[in-house]
Amino acid sequence: MYDRLKGFRDFYPEEMGSRRQVFDAMEDTAARYGFREIGTPTLERTQMYVDKSGEEIVDELYAFTDKGGRDVTLTPELTPTVARMVVAKQQALSKPIKWVSTRPFWRYEQVQQGRFREFYQTNVDIFGSSEPEADAEILAFAADTLFDLGLSADDFEFRVSHRDILSGLLDAFDADVNSRDAIRAVDKRAKIEDAEYLGLLQDAGLSASQAQQFDDLITAGNLDAIADFGDEDLADAVDNLRNVLDAAEDFGAGDVTTLSLTTARGLDYYTGVVFECFDTTGEVSRAVFGGGRYDDLIEDFGGQPTPAVGVALGDATLQLLLQRADAWPDEELRTDYYVLQVGDTRETAARVARDLREEGNVVESDVAGRSFGAQMNYADGINAKTVVIVGEQDLANGEVTVKDMESGDQTTVPVDEFPGDLDAPTYEDFE
Repeated sequence: MYDRLKGFRDFYPEEMGSRRQVFDAMEDTAARYGFREIGTPTLERTQMYVDKSGEEIVDELYAFTDKGGRDVTLTPELTPTVARMVVAKQQALSKPIKWVSTRPFWRYEQVQQGRFREFYQTNVDIFGSSEPEADAEILAFAADTLFDLGLSADDFEFRVSHRDILSGLLDAFDADVNSRDAIRAVDKRAKIEDAEYLGLLQDAGLSASQAQQFDDLITAGNLDAIADFGDEDLADAVDNLRNVLDAAEDFGAGDVTTLSLTTARGLDYYTGVVFECFDTTGEVSRAVFGGGRYDDLIEDFGGQPTPAVGVALGDATLQLLLQRADAWPDEELRTDYYVLQVGDTRETAARVARDLREEGNVVESDVAGRSFGAQMNYADGINAKTVVIVGEQDLANGEVTVKDMESGDQTTVPVDEFPGDLDAPTYEDFE
């Protein structure tokens, strides 16, 4: 008996059916926005992540040396991969580039609620536009996805911030501040005690009074006061954030979008607007998903300067939100028809099953030589809506029996008329 590895999950048919509905809904929404699906590799060179995040990232990767002596890793995220892909064909790709992908990723990290070592994400990205409308479209796509999954504006909120506002504020202080460390402190703000948080800001180079003043500014979120606090670059960042929020309103995401400058996102490659999705009730205690702008990454990977913005919706935390809001699809099997055979009736039963499947129905029939009672029990176990009984006695009369499994009612139908011209015939069509 083998145990499943820690941080990895099995999905049996009932749960996988629910997950498939969620993935399909996300991908259908992306398709309506014009995002085109891409496929990406499971393995990438480890150095790509080291160059992006530093040597310490290797401890969080499933990294190894392959048989060719190459240092490779199971991909922990998609953004570096799509950046590499854009660089490879940058001149040939029409701008803006709008891509979507749903696939698994792997990170060797502490397993906890909503976090696993193998997880799935739907990633949506726009490359080649620095306009506020691109950021707003990402927000609108994310909002529409959650609406399509059955949530309302009362169930979630997007907390929107701007990395250039945070760094611009830090630069405005008369201090030698490590902006990277200070922004990482902001990202931890809600997870640690105030004294520890302010201590991290001081470790980054702010004095105690400056750390408090900085926190007061971002907590209050008064954009006019912030714009007046620094230089022209800070004012421009404030204008950009305002324009994104205005566009998000026009695109239909305004009701779920709120200003939150204490939102920072932990990844260093973010450059502009960033946001995180939260459960409004607080029952899901961590961010459900997030995204933002990363305008420098393509150039860092050797390409021409190319602005970019995206979002990644993770399966585990999204499931927690949908379950909290009672919007997770029912975890049950769905079967339209079970074609039951009694005696030597395989030829006719197979024809009936083929005809029903050609109309797009989910159809099962016996492949195990079971008795009538065993087949009926199986049909009930797979939630078959209708059972078509193809028996020797009925066929001798030129008929089949159509049984509604919920009510138990049944009737006979001429075999040559089933399914006939009907796409999904049921008992009610022949009673």
